[in-house]
Amino acid sequence: MKLGYELTIEQTQKLSMTPELIQAIQILQFNNQELVDYVQNELMENPVLEAEKSYDAQDVDIRAKIREADYEEQSFRQWEYSPDDDDDYTYEQYAWEEDTLTDYLLSQLQFSSLKDIKAKIGRYIIEAIDDNGYLTVSVEEIAEALHVETDIVEETLNFIQTFEPSGVAARNLRECLIIQLAAKGLLTDEIEYIIENMLQDLADNRIAFIAKTLGMKNQEVQQIADLIRTLEPKPGRLFSSGETIRYVVPDIFVEKVNGEYVVTNNDTSVPKLMVSSYYNKLTAEADKDEELDKYLNDRFNAAVWLIRSIEQRKQTIFNVASAVVKYQQEFFDKGEKFLKTLTLKQIADEIGVHESTVSRSINGKYMQSPRGVFEMKYFFSSGVSGGDGEGVSSNSVKSIIKEIIAEEDPRKPYSDQDMVEILKEKGIDISRRTVAKYREGMNILSSSKRRRF
Repeated sequence: MKLGYELTIEQTQKLSMTPELIQAIQILQFNNQELVDYVQNELMENPVLEAEKSYDAQDVDIRAKIREADYEEQSFRQWEYSPDDDDDYTYEQYAWEEDTLTDYLLSQLQFSSLKDIKAKIGRYIIEAIDDNGYLTVSVEEIAEALHVETDIVEETLNFIQTFEPSGVAARNLRECLIIQLAAKGLLTDEIEYIIENMLQDLADNRIAFIAKTLGMKNQEVQQIADLIRTLEPKPGRLFSSGETIRYVVPDIFVEKVNGEYVVTNNDTSVPKLMVSSYYNKLTAEADKDEELDKYLNDRFNAAVWLIRSIEQRKQTIFNVASAVVKYQQEFFDKGEKFLKTLTLKQIADEIGVHESTVSRSINGKYMQSPRGVFEMKYFFSSGVSGGDGEGVSSNSVKSIIKEIIAEEDPRKPYSDQDMVEILKEKGIDISRRTVAKYREGMNILSSSKRRRF
């Protein structure tokens, strides 16, 4: 065994992530709005770049420059952008104001009969109500914070609980339900007892047990259960939380034209990029200034790479979307039940790219189609074996399960095993455990809890 130091030559291969490659990967991952923000930032930082609605002969033909620099991109085309068109629109042109729950309650407080200290307590209570409409502090805590007696806080709270939406300012679910029923004049001793003492039994659909315990008929308890289910457990959720609304801007449009599905990119939101006419003036001076010449070349190359990366992103997303639409044509023709299983590898093999490229292409991207707007990830899902040997998407199976339950006899609902047999008759081989998993994922109760009397 030889110990010591020595110099050796070794040949290895590794991928070097250049700044340009990192930028191209980032641009592919961006959704439409993120790309717009990124381009706007580049327009501010790179004086060589410019966004214009028309092409001037005096401007540098950047496409020619790309060809001269040996940047080959067969499908290259600049983005179109018309900031001065009459039909152009931006999010900044729209303004809106949303009523939050707090705003709504404070407006009712302002016109109420509460004055002085009670008005102060009322405001404190309202500001301690969460987005679901529940009071988040105790009466004792309010009394201590405002240096008042608990009786006056309780009295003020009872008054606030008469505000709309009904059930607001409750301290728990039971109180919320009782407030709503009392406001409708439907609260009876039996109903109040069930809510206060047997709400979990009601949630578990133990109708017969409740009826036997209270000496009532099954049908009477069922009617109470139906009434309680009409109430709103989270009265505040009908209002805005005050958070910013997020808009979905589709990256892909799918339209059916003469029986064929046509896929197009959404090119309307990203500015058309070109080289500024100011670049021409500076290049004349660059021969005399080595530092300026280097700066302009760097900025020009950055502009070329940005435009090339955007075009590649556009083409890649288009290719992925086209392959998805082709593969999932039955879904677009017939609906959710006909969605097939689809993997990243299948599309990657179809269009000749790596799976990671497909993953970046669908992440956060949306497709507008005749069947609605879908995140492109929606079309990629695992599933189960179908009778014809093809995979059936998990979303498709869920849709079928939902349909089976909608058509069942509520007095004799299907068990998970019953649905296994029904699905098998439809050519779908699936275990009882998987049926239960899909059912629970759709927030559908078990057969014992779905049973009606």
